[in-house]
Amino acid sequence: MALYQFRATSAEGEINKGQIEALNERDLEAQLKRIGLLLVSVKALKQRKRIVKSMPRREVIDFFFQLEMLVRAGVPLLASLGDMRDEAEAPASRDLCSGLYEKIEAGASFGEAVAAYPGVFSTTNVSLIRSGEVTGQLPDVLKEIVRTLKWQDEMASTTKKLLMYPSFVLVVIGGVVFFLMIYLVPQLVGFLTNMGQELPLQTRMLIGLSNLFVNYWWAMLATPVLLVFGLMALSAAVPGVRYKLHQLQLNVPYVGPVLKKIILARFADTFALMYRTGIPLIEGLTYCQDISDNQVIRRALGRVRERVINGTALSDSFASEMLFPSLVIRMLKVGESTGALDDSLANISYFYTRDINESVGRVQAMIEPALTVVMGLILGWIMMAVLSPIYDTISKMKT
Repeated sequence: MALYQFRATSAEGEINKGQIEALNERDLEAQLKRIGLLLVSVKALKQRKRIVKSMPRREVIDFFFQLEMLVRAGVPLLASLGDMRDEAEAPASRDLCSGLYEKIEAGASFGEAVAAYPGVFSTTNVSLIRSGEVTGQLPDVLKEIVRTLKWQDEMASTTKKLLMYPSFVLVVIGGVVFFLMIYLVPQLVGFLTNMGQELPLQTRMLIGLSNLFVNYWWAMLATPVLLVFGLMALSAAVPGVRYKLHQLQLNVPYVGPVLKKIILARFADTFALMYRTGIPLIEGLTYCQDISDNQVIRRALGRVRERVINGTALSDSFASEMLFPSLVIRMLKVGESTGALDDSLANISYFYTRDINESVGRVQAMIEPALTVVMGLILGWIMMAVLSPIYDTISKMKT
């Protein structure tokens, strides 16, 4: 976009001066006319070209929501993007609408325009938009995209809720243990050793552990960080390692089954949306495979796709994979027999979404007392190791 300095006159003859961004002078004149001003003179100040590489999910949802409302109301697509550009508050949203406006005005379709922003619009959304343009159902497709993005945002929030609480508590426990081992226990060591008696085994273990923390605290802090980054680098470089880590992720007690349900719910919701908008079955499976972050699920969907290509029924293809629960298989069979596969997939998504919310509540209810018990055991052991020799000394003095 270019930045223009303009002089314009109102209906009352009042002169207005200012600066405004526009694609060209004709676009500038149209913008001024919408606010009741008539262009008198214009001067281009500088050329600005910003490429939108990414946007927060909430801003993408707002973009699709506003566009769906305008298009459904009968406003032409180009005019809708122009209005959204003029009303946008965030610079990224304004640049996105301007870029799309410019590409469509140059002759590109809406699907081709959004495909030029892969960091903003996923491949699935681009395919859905193209399908909506071909079938004439663009407003309905935009509405479904908004619903799906909102649902995915809720699932992402649920996943964070599931993982953040235990992570926070573990960090707190680690901080307390570090404080006790590095600061408190060393202050008691001199007192315990000056008591002149043999220290119990648990006290000697506590002192040894405290010395380890004092002398190698930097290694204990660095090891988990280096381990995480090392596993991430190894996972990115070696597909087999990434597959094993994702398999381990699904097998973590309590947490793994919930993560699996979240992945299956997202698959069912996305597959239903693509089937509903007229995207062929094989192509829909391909897109669902591409958006799956878990390599175990991704490879399973790839094998399902190959079986469907070879003529196997969709439900039988999924049944050949032990990864998918019987509920998914049953609902797919019902959808195939009734011709309402999208409704069956939507039922799967609804069931798992409800079950996920309940499961997260149960897991959090179990994790909280478990971590409290762990914390109590650690503190209890430290207190026993410190108080045990003191108690023995007092007992001997009484005798």
